[in-house]
Amino acid sequence: EDGKVEYYAASRVVEVTGVLSDEHAREVDSLLADKLASAAETMWLPHNLVRAVRRLVDKVDPAGRVERARKADQGRKVTLEHGENCQSRLVTTMRSEVAAACYARVDSLARQRKRDGHKRTYDQLRADAVADLLLGNDPGAKAPEVSAVVYVHMPVDTALSISESGAELDGYGPIPGAIGREIAANPKSTWRKVLCDPATGDPVDLGRSRYRPSATLREAIRVRDRECVVPWCHRPARHCDTDHEQEWARDNGPTSLANLTARCRRHHRMKNTRGWTTTHNPSCGTTTVTTPLGTIHTGRRTPILIPNPPKPPPPSLQPPSRQPGRPPDPDEPPF
Repeated sequence: EDGKVEYYAASRVVEVTGVLSDEHAREVDSLLADKLASAAETMWLPHNLVRAVRRLVDKVDPAGRVERARKADQGRKVTLEHGENCQSRLVTTMRSEVAAACYARVDSLARQRKRDGHKRTYDQLRADAVADLLLGNDPGAKAPEVSAVVYVHMPVDTALSISESGAELDGYGPIPGAIGREIAANPKSTWRKVLCDPATGDPVDLGRSRYRPSATLREAIRVRDRECVVPWCHRPARHCDTDHEQEWARDNGPTSLANLTARCRRHHRMKNTRGWTTTHNPSCGTTTVTTPLGTIHTGRRTPILIPNPPKPPPPSLQPPSRQPGRPPDPDEPPF
């Protein structure tokens, strides 16, 4: 009624929450209302709103996450949708980590072809690579073997089945802990340890001081940002440029984790476009974009590790209660 959420975004919210009971749906509605009220200055784009609702659905009904994922996986399929101008869409529905790996391989093949001198666009190259792979043709020609990579972030307690929360697939969002463990248990999966600051939940700085970041530093940025830092863009960081927030040549910006972010090629170029203003704080993960029309979009990076609140000291270490007016006991130990 207040016009804070447009019809299309509201219909997507209804679609995401349709799997919940009435009680859980009301709880999500209440949490979402609080979230919208606390971020009144932020313009909620539909896909960002849906991502926020997905997190709330998983929060209020954690027991149903795995069941929903299993049921959805049973509906995987391939559909052919014929369109206009002799063009058609071949659509596959499958588990998110498999789809992400397929796209990563197709994108790698397209980039290899581009390096070999092909004049086609990346979209055309990716479409041609998919056609070659499905038809049994050689998609690489003289290209080397390409391996597909996806990132799944998972706290150690979730990996050990102590917890069921915290697992996340970059470019997609939260996934059930059981699904994350299945991905990790794949014989072809590679485990990497990422140390996070328990206070902020961000990876530890690997600092470097040259223009081109090292492979280790680029990897840390991809792990930290996970996606393009522009609020409405969810392109995985592994497909993004490594951008200096404070320009290296013009403003003497350092090549360090505190000054580097992941931006897709389009938004990297748009950063210095006339009329657009972008500010980003890599340490806090906050991005603010002002469009030429004056509209402000604000986004915040979700930490990989959700910090735990400090625990109160055990009763044996808490100061003893003293009755009002009673003088301190000289033998009482100070606290």
